[in-house]
Amino acid sequence: MGTPQQAIGISRCGDRDVAIELELIWQQTDVRGTLPAVTAPTLLLAREQDREALEYLAALMPRASVHLFPGAGDSLPAIDERPAVLRTLREFIGVEVPVPELDTVLATVLFTDIVDSTARAASVGDVGWKGVRERHDAIVRKQLVRHRGREIKTMGDGFLATFDGPARGVRAGLRTGEVTLEGADISGIGVAIGARVGAMAGRSEVLVSQTVKDLVAGSGLSFEHAGEHDLKGVPDRWHLYRVAT
Repeated sequence: MGTPQQAIGISRCGDRDVAIELELIWQQTDVRGTLPAVTAPTLLLAREQDREALEYLAALMPRASVHLFPGAGDSLPAIDERPAVLRTLREFIGVEVPVPELDTVLATVLFTDIVDSTARAASVGDVGWKGVRERHDAIVRKQLVRHRGREIKTMGDGFLATFDGPARGVRAGLRTGEVTLEGADISGIGVAIGARVGAMAGRSEVLVSQTVKDLVAGSGLSFEHAGEHDLKGVPDRWHLYRVAT
């Protein structure tokens, strides 16, 4: 009795001969007669260029469906590179595509700004302005650590930071509301309102929204009414308050 290799006619003359024999076996294998017995739902995926061949195979299978993807080539795109392939597979097996949920939290948003930063930079020059910025950033970061704030990012001449309590955040321009987490950054209407409030604060002035004022009741902070204002791009008029010194 011959060896398994001899039984299928594969020589021992090297990998090249083995590869040739295996390719011949592959080309000479015809499974079309068995396809009608495949009664399970079957999804056939291929490129648009292979439409004719796939439709022929699908016609031989009772419950086969075809999904073609654009482009040319010998293989389908990798699943992790082509979301369309993954969506097709999910739909075929009946798995709903999850709807991403916004990751939102309640936070007090703080914006700081160096007064007349452009004029100051022009007067002291690039080297001098770099020193001012470094001192400013060090002071702000020290206060953020002291009051358990979280630095989100710097914005040229100011900071965007958040606090989990409004009383600890009363510094320049503040708004408490829901914000959307985007990795290390934040976004949402709460951030936009905080930016508008901060932009309206004058020299050495701290402005807060009505929400912040109400939330810090009993904290010992005093406020003066700073009027009712329109905030650009934000509906309604807003009551703002100045922190009394």
